[in-house]
Amino acid sequence: FFLIYKMAATKSLNRWCPIQEDVEEYLHKTLAERIMIIDGAMGTTIQQYKLGEEEFRMPAKFDGDDNWCAGFQDRATVPKDLKGNNDLLSLTRPDIIYEIHKRYFEAGADMVETNTFSGTTVAQADYSLEHLVYEINYKSAQLAKMAAIEVEGKTGVRRFCAGAVGPTNRTLSISPKVENAAYRNITFQELVTAYGEQMLALVEGGCDIIFVETIFDTLNAKAALFAIDVFFEEYGVKMPVVISGTIVDMSGRTLSGQTTEAFWVSVRHANPFCCGLNCALGPDQMRPFMQRMSNVATCYTHAYPNAGLPNAMGGYDLTPKQMAPMLHAWAKDGLVNLIGGCCGTTPEHIKELADVLEGLKPTRVIPNPLNVMRLSGLEDMVITDASVFQNIGERCNVAGSIRFKKMVVANDWSEAAAVATKQVEDGAQLLDVNFDDGMLDGEDCMRKFCNLIATEPEIVKIPVVVDSSKFHVTIAGLECLQGKCIVNSISLKVGEEQFIKDAKLVRRYGAAVIVMAFDEQGQAADCEAKVRICKRAYDLLVSDKIGFNPVDIVFDLNILTICTGLEEHNNYGVDFIKATKEVKALCPGSKISGGLSNLSFSFRGLEVIREAMHSVFLYHAIQAGMDMAIVNAGNLPGFDDIEASLRTMCEAAILNTDPNATEKLLERAEIEKTIIEEKKSGGGGQAAKKAAEWRSLPNKERLMYSLIKGLDKDIETDIEEARQDTIAYPQPLNIIEGPLMEGMNTIGDLFGAGKMFLPQVIKSARVMKKAVAYLTPFMEAEKARKLLENPDMVSKKTGCIVLATVKGDVHDIGKNIVGVVLGCNNYEIVDMGVMCSCESILNKAIEVNADVIGLSGLITPSLDEMVTVAKEMTRRGMSLPVMIGGATTSRMHTAVKIEPCYNAAPVVHVLDASRAVAVVSSLLDEELKGDFAADTRELYSEMREEHYASLEERKFLSLAKCRDLAMKTDWKSRPSPPIKPTFLGKRCYKNVPLEDLLPYIDWNPFFAVWQLRGKYPNRGYPKIFDDSTVGAEAKKVFDDAEAILAKIVKGRKLTANGIVAFYPCNSVGDDIEVYESDETRGTAIATLLTLRQQELREEQAEYLAMSDFIAPKGSGVQDYIGLFACTAGLGMEKLLADFEAKNDDYGKIMAQALGDRLAEAFAEKLHREVRTTEWGYSPNEEMTPEDMLKVSYQGIRPAPGYPSQPDHTEKATMWKLLQATDLASIELTESLAMLPAASVSGMYFANPESKYFAVGKIQKDQVVDYAARKSMDLDTAERWLAPILGYDR
Repeated sequence: FFLIYKMAATKSLNRWCPIQEDVEEYLHKTLAERIMIIDGAMGTTIQQYKLGEEEFRMPAKFDGDDNWCAGFQDRATVPKDLKGNNDLLSLTRPDIIYEIHKRYFEAGADMVETNTFSGTTVAQADYSLEHLVYEINYKSAQLAKMAAIEVEGKTGVRRFCAGAVGPTNRTLSISPKVENAAYRNITFQELVTAYGEQMLALVEGGCDIIFVETIFDTLNAKAALFAIDVFFEEYGVKMPVVISGTIVDMSGRTLSGQTTEAFWVSVRHANPFCCGLNCALGPDQMRPFMQRMSNVATCYTHAYPNAGLPNAMGGYDLTPKQMAPMLHAWAKDGLVNLIGGCCGTTPEHIKELADVLEGLKPTRVIPNPLNVMRLSGLEDMVITDASVFQNIGERCNVAGSIRFKKMVVANDWSEAAAVATKQVEDGAQLLDVNFDDGMLDGEDCMRKFCNLIATEPEIVKIPVVVDSSKFHVTIAGLECLQGKCIVNSISLKVGEEQFIKDAKLVRRYGAAVIVMAFDEQGQAADCEAKVRICKRAYDLLVSDKIGFNPVDIVFDLNILTICTGLEEHNNYGVDFIKATKEVKALCPGSKISGGLSNLSFSFRGLEVIREAMHSVFLYHAIQAGMDMAIVNAGNLPGFDDIEASLRTMCEAAILNTDPNATEKLLERAEIEKTIIEEKKSGGGGQAAKKAAEWRSLPNKERLMYSLIKGLDKDIETDIEEARQDTIAYPQPLNIIEGPLMEGMNTIGDLFGAGKMFLPQVIKSARVMKKAVAYLTPFMEAEKARKLLENPDMVSKKTGCIVLATVKGDVHDIGKNIVGVVLGCNNYEIVDMGVMCSCESILNKAIEVNADVIGLSGLITPSLDEMVTVAKEMTRRGMSLPVMIGGATTSRMHTAVKIEPCYNAAPVVHVLDASRAVAVVSSLLDEELKGDFAADTRELYSEMREEHYASLEERKFLSLAKCRDLAMKTDWKSRPSPPIKPTFLGKRCYKNVPLEDLLPYIDWNPFFAVWQLRGKYPNRGYPKIFDDSTVGAEAKKVFDDAEAILAKIVKGRKLTANGIVAFYPCNSVGDDIEVYESDETRGTAIATLLTLRQQELREEQAEYLAMSDFIAPKGSGVQDYIGLFACTAGLGMEKLLADFEAKNDDYGKIMAQALGDRLAEAFAEKLHREVRTTEWGYSPNEEMTPEDMLKVSYQGIRPAPGYPSQPDHTEKATMWKLLQATDLASIELTESLAMLPAASVSGMYFANPESKYFAVGKIQKDQVVDYAARKSMDLDTAERWLAPILGYDR
């Protein structure tokens, strides 16, 4: 053993191999020369070995060590199933783990992650193996390092062992109890302890790098980073730290709700060597979020995505040859410096990736942004010198708000959270939270409230200012919030030594800091003292002793009370304003803040005067350089809105220009007191009216609004109102089945669409629980009454559901949410936890007389275990319904794999927690369950038929035969040769007047956007207005559209650009050669490829390709082709942003729909001009708009990606010929979508015999031929043509 000692270390390390001091230096040098490779998935590769329970309990021998897993003496007696605890294999099957590491290194990986994703006491507690955590991590690191040493020796290329630090199966930002949002089942410091234990074992085991990975909750990651920082300091070592977040879906957020940018801001204090993303998404889905990470991360970036999204069978579809080119494009485009693979990837994927990246020089330039203050909640906030003044909401402060304090004392936390929401709605950019009161447990209140608001996205989207004069209370708040907060405050009054300790700890938590102008002698009152104390504190903070970034320092210069009657207080306002200028000059980068309410404390109770004083003070202080202040954001009048005489009095007092200013304000105060007395019997003001607007909605809408918005204040009142309406709701249960369930279904849809986050869903479930709890006594009374009337009637229970994560799987967050949502609806929940064997699940269901079994799983092997449970239920003769849920499950897999194994009762896939209630209700309701079961079986039967039918052999003709049956044209005998366009080359159409497009709008697709469909004879526009069902709504939407369209046109909100090009051409087989001019027809400048119909169809004489409409090269006939691209979407982003700023989703959708209509209208207008003048092959065309929409004209304008040419890659050739990006500002994305989205492109064919057709399904012989003609590998061609492949790949 090598005993390592470091300078300044308080502890020593025992490593079996020496620490390599030059790792970071080597990585910097290598990353300047090439992209480095991370390994692929450990779990996926382990699955290849098909291990059973016995392999997880084996006494192992390895590398000459006959007692490799000495600590695992209780392997035979551990009562839980161990299969699935892959980390344990480092002890029981080290040969396999070592082999996997070697396979990845030999495939080209520069570094492999240790087999320690669940290597904490927190995660191993699920297996009762906490005592093995050190050994698991130590041995895992040793195996990876041994493999690195061996392969490095063989190849001469440095290889590294990266310690994998996973997220654990607990979350610090989300409550597992829906009825108590402030509850957490683990604390920050418990996670810090667990991560610290893991760090010691990983480093002593031989790690060179630390990977904090698969971060779904940033607060968990901050605990890990905290532990790592402490470890490095205690042991005097430093290693590169890599931070890897997980964006869970296309909303672009982590599970705990943060955006990519907010995530980076929250962890950048750790100065990571590299930061990036992994897991959850495939390359296509992850790319936009990786781009955002690359744009903001001031360090190296990495990615290791999954091999696509899980398919219907729970597997991953991207092969090595499909995935590697995608990631090569990432590297080439400068998104990443390191790259690897996550779920579904294998050594073969890494081998292919290493091969395609060989020789590629890195192109990413690490950003060097301005050094400015960056904070975060769920979203990031950047504060520069040019930023507007920042309002810090003050009302969540027990010292400053009696109303808030009363809520806290009464434990009315939901109302306390509503105060925070109101502050945000009223314009607070940051939120101050303070619980300093002698009668309160400040630490407990701070923790409870911060945990509570952490689940409220509308609150914690902004940064929080954690405010307390007691430092330990401040720390309690930091340990509950995942964003980058501001600590309010520290000061030199505790002495320099303690100040340094406090500041270093704040920095370790990743927060900015407010420093009070206070030192050992007391509070600074005059300008000189304020400047002196702040300069001293600043110099300490930015020194090597602490290392604070200057932009993260905020000075509170003490806003002190004026107008007290004491002359020495009169200059406090002037002193503050003057000191602001001087401190900003002496302490570059720092910010100035203060608590505004102190200023006007002499006039407490007289809000008109106080608010005026605050506004006037800010007016002058902001001009001096003040950046932020703690204010009541909703009660701050504009400077010019203050009544002139009052404004003059306030200015005189604040600037100390009138010795009688205090007396004048006191006289004004008496007037205001009289006004208050006169108004005491009056109403509630504008804010209350605004807040109460939704209360005027009909009862059903109020109930749904409360549920969707998570508002529980009035829910019982509204439920009682509904209960009294016995016509609409004859029984209390009807209220649950009606508006409440409708609301829950809406929430499910919003959640599925990424428009709600998990904390919001849980908050809604909380409201649901309160509503059901209120109705429960009435439902019980109804039940008792019926029993009394009919004693023979059996009392029916609501329903008992057994929920379990299946054997081998330890993921249960989704299952827990389903449990709490169902529990909210009065169902009895028996939650068995994780890793539940088939036998234990079924035995428990029998024991508790369950009505439904719910099976959950996240990892792919769980799908097979669910099939096992279904088969065992059949064998036992059980007849309970089964619900299937979890990330890798799908309705198709349930229909194809699980339901056929069990037909005694319904097997239903449940998409998400919000839909679980509706499913259970349908399964158990005596009147509904029969039809629901029949409908589900019929649907799943149809899905199976579709699945298997898609795999069956279809009837096709060979490509050669289809070419023989191509459209025949006697080009020489045609009445006239093809018309030559009036010009060859390109012509631009810039800033086309939008009013010129209006006559060409086709309104029918517009109504389809709004899902408004008339019935015959009122199907189309304008007949739809006469439809009895949708006519009135269609007319309303149309009127709204015309109003918005008028504003768009009048205000020139959108710009329409287009480009048209004509080129000589001839067909060569199924291709169309394009020439520069008639004189150069021998040399093609581009080739447009077409696809031919191949599927055998009755009575079809011709099998078409678009090339059939162009004269063949050998015919001697000169032909021509047109190309176009147009958009009406330039300016759409700003237009949509304007609607978003007003929270006007309706207007936003309307604008997008109208943009699409204008783009299509532009295309229609261009085509008409092409036909009549620009090409001029139909110069005498006279046609109504209705005729044009019926395509009654000569010629066609097909587009790539549509039925006549399903291959999107042809757009690349079109863009080369059109130069559409440069000339019309229309871009193509990497997936060949057009930007702006409101864009249209295509080709012009003038042949009178040309027509639209569908290529349909094609066979492999054509795909092979097409790929060869396109110089594209077969896998890529099949990927692009996947929707039309008539065979199984």
